[in-house]
Amino acid sequence: MNSSRTDLALFLATSGHSGVDRIMRNLVPEFAGCGLHIDLLKVDGHGPYWDPLPHNVRTVDLGVSHVNTALPVLIRYLRRNRPRVLLSDKDKVNRTALTARTLARVDTRVVVRIGTTVSKNLERRGWWARNGQLASIRLFYRHADGILTPSEGAAEDLAKIAGLPMEAVTVVTSPVLTDGFAALADQAVDHPWFAPGEPPVILGVGELCARKDFATLLKAFAELRSVRPCRLIIGGEGRQRDKLLKLAGDLGVSDDVDFPGFLSNPYAYMRRAKVFALTSICEGMPVVLIEAMACGTPVVSTDCPSGPKEVLGGGRYGALVAVGDSSAFAGKLAEMLDRPTSPEALCEATAPYTISNSARQYLRALGLSRGES
Repeated sequence: MNSSRTDLALFLATSGHSGVDRIMRNLVPEFAGCGLHIDLLKVDGHGPYWDPLPHNVRTVDLGVSHVNTALPVLIRYLRRNRPRVLLSDKDKVNRTALTARTLARVDTRVVVRIGTTVSKNLERRGWWARNGQLASIRLFYRHADGILTPSEGAAEDLAKIAGLPMEAVTVVTSPVLTDGFAALADQAVDHPWFAPGEPPVILGVGELCARKDFATLLKAFAELRSVRPCRLIIGGEGRQRDKLLKLAGDLGVSDDVDFPGFLSNPYAYMRRAKVFALTSICEGMPVVLIEAMACGTPVVSTDCPSGPKEVLGGGRYGALVAVGDSSAFAGKLAEMLDRPTSPEALCEATAPYTISNSARQYLRALGLSRGES
């Protein structure tokens, strides 16, 4: 960290609006503030999309539009720049990073991150795709210099799949609470449903995909709406948008459900919602759950693998419901509207998720803490 050699290269290819995007946008400036020289390796048409960056962070355009075609140019980058550490995220990107390091024959340490519970993710895949990915994880991940996950549940799952001891996988806390978090949450929201005197708003945020299971949230909301005034906002984009709109119509709640699309500042919505709802089938560590709680908003979540139970202290800080049980979810939403979790409990639950605490854990896992090289 005292030479012109790049300390850390990030090889990512995200949707641009995922939990990984927010995590990395929070971490990179913090890393830069520690004096690291950082390269952000860019795949065209993919995130993360960065705000203005510090002088010691540069963007390197790989000139490719897909991870599958990035291998040759990544090999060239590694040979020319020889970063101390290459950090990648998501399985296909991780495999490409590990292959590139092997073929480049450089001393760069490769640390891979998986942010989901892999076994649950793969349940929805076909036999060939599922077993092919399981085999590749067992083959590739043992060559990583570090493996990171955001929760104990995800770590146990990945270690089992990869055939590695638990100590080979490091749990690192997600960086949620930034210095500007409270100011963003306090910003005004231009939405008529948050006006004084309007019914309480339940909020869900995430990609409109099968894994987030917003269909269960819509069914739970319809059941709740049949007995009390309330409204539902689901922020996000995704392939299931039309299907969810149709379901809202079929359930007879279209007038009380809004799909505003991607929310550039979801924290302001979270601060004003009466309850935040997470109905995912699986997660790794649901950042939106932590964000909502940090905004002072009570939460109801499915007890999916992995993360919600850890964040909610087994139910101490919020309600946990079996995956896919819309009636039980409706009941817990009603209970939370009537008897919300105290602000003190929410503050206690989210205290570990500061950006400084997370950055320290990441740098230690990457071998880039002060005094390390």
